[in-house]
Amino acid sequence: MRLRIASYNIHKAVGTDRVRDPERILTVLGELDADIIALQEVDRRFGRRISVLPRQAVEEHGWHVARLRTRPASMGWHGNAVLVRRHIAIDRTEAIALPRLEPRGAVCAHLSVGGSALRVVATHLDLSGIRRRHQVASIADHILGEGGPAVVLGDCNEWTPGSQMLRPFPEGWQLADPGRSFPSRRPVAKLDRILVSPEMRLLDSGVHHSPLSARASDHLPVWADLDLPEI
Repeated sequence: MRLRIASYNIHKAVGTDRVRDPERILTVLGELDADIIALQEVDRRFGRRISVLPRQAVEEHGWHVARLRTRPASMGWHGNAVLVRRHIAIDRTEAIALPRLEPRGAVCAHLSVGGSALRVVATHLDLSGIRRRHQVASIADHILGEGGPAVVLGDCNEWTPGSQMLRPFPEGWQLADPGRSFPSRRPVAKLDRILVSPEMRLLDSGVHHSPLSARASDHLPVWADLDLPEI
């Protein structure tokens, strides 16, 4: 069962032209043609943490939001959210508490895709290298006990090679290498990462660099095609 997953730091819908344009972000999501998308910086940082993407508009574009019992006006947890296409069922969603100095977190969505279970963890990690390692270890502790297909993806703020991200995970986990995604106009850094559990086959990955995505946010979206085993 082929599945496309993607990750996108939407920078609170503020583009490189300094204009906040949620519809532009939704159009880029359509360009990706993914089944599941992890978003970062989807909520405003202060106050009521209002989502910068109108929920009704998100649903009109064919997405379901993996809901959390957090602030009513928010879409995610510390700006992290998971969107899925309508053929995917959301069984439950939970927030993962991460050790942090600044507002960071992760969201774990438990999904059913064609009868197969899949856990998707969306995260935005700390700028501090030491804190990042602790956060990745917390995510690994959260998901490894249950077993089964899982992916971890998001803005990992990791400038070094990907081996750092794999350290807390057992042998067999795969790190996709989509490419350079930041800054969006002239990307030089591979900040956005995708980790895949051994139950799935990583088929391909890349960076979505279109004229619109180069303007819509300071990050480019990254994607990976996976072969999800059927039950």
